[in-house]
Amino acid sequence: MAQLVFRSPFPIFPCVSHRCYGGFRHRRAALAAVAIALLGALTAGAAPAFRLPTDNRSLLQPGNEAKFFAHTPGRSWTAGQFGCVRSEGTQMHEGVDILSIQKDKKGEPTDDVRAAASGQVAYVSRKAGLSNYGIYLVLKHRIEGIQVFTLYAHLREVRRDLAPGTAIKAGESIGKVGRTTNTRTPITRDRAHLHFEIDLLINESFSAWLKKHDPGTRDDHGPWNGRNLLGLDPSEIYRAQQKKNENFSLLTHLRNQREMCSVLVAHTSFPWLKRYPSLIRRNPVAEREGIAAYEISLNYNGVPFRLVPRARSEIKGSVTTRLLDVNESEFVNHRCRKLIFKRGQSWTLTARGQELIQLLTH
Repeated sequence: MAQLVFRSPFPIFPCVSHRCYGGFRHRRAALAAVAIALLGALTAGAAPAFRLPTDNRSLLQPGNEAKFFAHTPGRSWTAGQFGCVRSEGTQMHEGVDILSIQKDKKGEPTDDVRAAASGQVAYVSRKAGLSNYGIYLVLKHRIEGIQVFTLYAHLREVRRDLAPGTAIKAGESIGKVGRTTNTRTPITRDRAHLHFEIDLLINESFSAWLKKHDPGTRDDHGPWNGRNLLGLDPSEIYRAQQKKNENFSLLTHLRNQREMCSVLVAHTSFPWLKRYPSLIRRNPVAEREGIAAYEISLNYNGVPFRLVPRARSEIKGSVTTRLLDVNESEFVNHRCRKLIFKRGQSWTLTARGQELIQLLTH
C-alpha cells in the first residue's frame, strides 16, 4: 500500500534555537494555518464552467424569462430561447437572444459583452453585412478537456485590440451589445440583444468541404460559418450550473444528451474523433477485432455526443453509412432540424442529415 504523504503549501521552519521564543506554539500555529487553508481549498466551490456574457441575470430568476430572452416581431420571448422556437416550431434557433438592459439617451444598447469563459479569440468578423450574425466574435475554450466555442453576435463593436490568438480571461470585456445583422428585417432598439451560442466545431476543413459539396456558396468566414458549429442549449447549462454548483460537469452534461437517432458511419478516422476523444465509448470487441465503423448517437440538433467503435462482427449487413435507430418521441418534440424523416414505415436520413454526416466525416 502506497504511503500517503502530506506536503504543506507553506514553508514551515523548525524552531529549535533558544532564541526562537515559543517555538512549539509557532509550529502549531503554522500547522493550524495549513489545515485551515487545506480545508478551504477542499470546501470552496469550483468556478462555474460558464459565466453569463452580460449583466442580464434574469435567466436565473424563475418567472423573469421575459426580461432575459428577446422576442421576435409578433412573437413572445419564447422565440429567443434555444431550439425549435421559430416559425411555429419548424425553425431551429441555435443560441439564446439576451435582451439589452442598459441604454443611452437614444435608446441604443450600451451593455458590455464579456467572455463566458477563459480562452482565446478564434475569429472576429467586423463587417456586419457578411452574416446574419452581423458583427460577431468566436472564442475558443478548453473545459474538462473539451474544445468548446462561444459565439457573440449582433455586436455594436468588438474590442479593437482583439484578433485570433488573443488570450482572454473569463469575465473580460470583449465588446458591446448591438443590433447589427444583414437580414431584411432589422433588429429594432426594443429588441436589441446579444445572440449567444455555446458550440462544438464540426470540421476544420469546412472550406474544402463547402467547395466540393456546395461550390456556389460564398465562403466569407471559413470554419467559423454557422453551418460548421453545433450548438448546445446555453440555458440548460446555466441552470444546471446553478442547481449543481461545483458538482456540475460539462462533460457529463454533454454525454447525457437525449438521443434522437443513431447513425452507422463507414469511417474509422475523422476530425471529431480527435477533437472530442472523451465522447468515444470503449468497446472491447472492437478493441480486440479492429474497428470497421462507428456508431454515432446524435441529439436533435445533430450533436454527436456518443461514438462507439464497432467491429465487423457486430455489424449486420454491409459496412455502409446509414441510419440505425430513431427515438420517435424525441423526433416528435424536436422536428426543426429536419435531419431524419419517415417514409412509410421506414426512417431515413434527409438531405440535411446526409450533409451533416458528410461534413462530420470529411
